[in-house]
Amino acid sequence: MSLPDSPSGDPPSTRPELRRTRDALTLQFAGSAAVQSSMSLLNPYALELDYTRLMMGFLLFDSAPRRMLMIGLGGGSLAKFCHRYLPGTSIDVVEIDPEVIALRDAFHVPPDDGRFRVIAADGRLYLQEPRAGADLADVLLVDAYDGRGMPPALCERAFFEDCRTAMSSEGILVVNLHFESATYPVCLAHLREVFGASLFEVVDDDMTNSIVFARKGEPFDDVDLAAALRKPAAMAKDAWRQLLPTFRLIEATLTLR
Repeated sequence: MSLPDSPSGDPPSTRPELRRTRDALTLQFAGSAAVQSSMSLLNPYALELDYTRLMMGFLLFDSAPRRMLMIGLGGGSLAKFCHRYLPGTSIDVVEIDPEVIALRDAFHVPPDDGRFRVIAADGRLYLQEPRAGADLADVLLVDAYDGRGMPPALCERAFFEDCRTAMSSEGILVVNLHFESATYPVCLAHLREVFGASLFEVVDDDMTNSIVFARKGEPFDDVDLAAALRKPAAMAKDAWRQLLPTFRLIEATLTLR
């Protein structure tokens, strides 16, 4: 995803819009050419955008997280994929924009149930709420954008410190950054300040998205990648087939760094 300025030079609107083609439904913001989310009408649960498959790379390090927290719903690609293919995982998705939440049915986002919730709240403030024990996240995904890009508050060191506090002892944070954004080096620097050596990034093939993986525990050096690339017994074959090519990119990144 890229976030070009509007033709007038004014900041893009943050009003979400649905755009439909013969075989896909996309979420964009008025005045912006950036595709925030894309859903195949033939296979609504497929991860259509490369960066979403990269973000699922946390499975290489925790194939069966107990609790997930997502900041940003968008079109719900990651939320519904995890709900469908990680049946043992409790998932909370925090989304600040009620107009985005109102589109959940169009994107086949599942209804709230005993292990899945969409919470209307400011993700930054939500992370500051006290939590401990079973409420800590084993996996925390941050993919929060509007028509102007990533909100500045979600690029501050304090936000990433709050992320770390909300994670379990071996919790994994995955953040989607725009590689070409002026805020990218600042966000990455703040992540490094908070997580130190327990961090690496993978840039997608078109140099648009940088996916940062950070761990609250030890660095990722101890990962048995050969074992991690084997399909977990509980994972459906169709899901693993989608993810494996992207996981090999993560493997190469870790091997070469």
